[in-house]
Amino acid sequence: MADIDKLKITIIRDECIGDGACCDDAPNTFELDDDGIAVCKAGSTDSRDTILEAARNCPTDAIVVEDVDTGEKLVPEG
Repeated sequence: MADIDKLKITIIRDECIGDGACCDDAPNTFELDDDGIAVCKAGSTDSRDTILEAARNCPTDAIVVEDVDTGEKLVPEG
């Protein structure tokens, strides 16, 4: 199972400002759609750590990442 299969990634569209930091940090996972809002690409090959780091670098915490197995929210923390 690929790392991304073990993560549930939710992008809160109303909070995304289209900064693109996630796309820079994890280009195989995130891209901006036609509205300039981040979306997840199908079939990511980025590592779990890369995805988590990209989500942590979101300036508006618009990317929520949860562990599928445990249900634990990994990003944003706290």
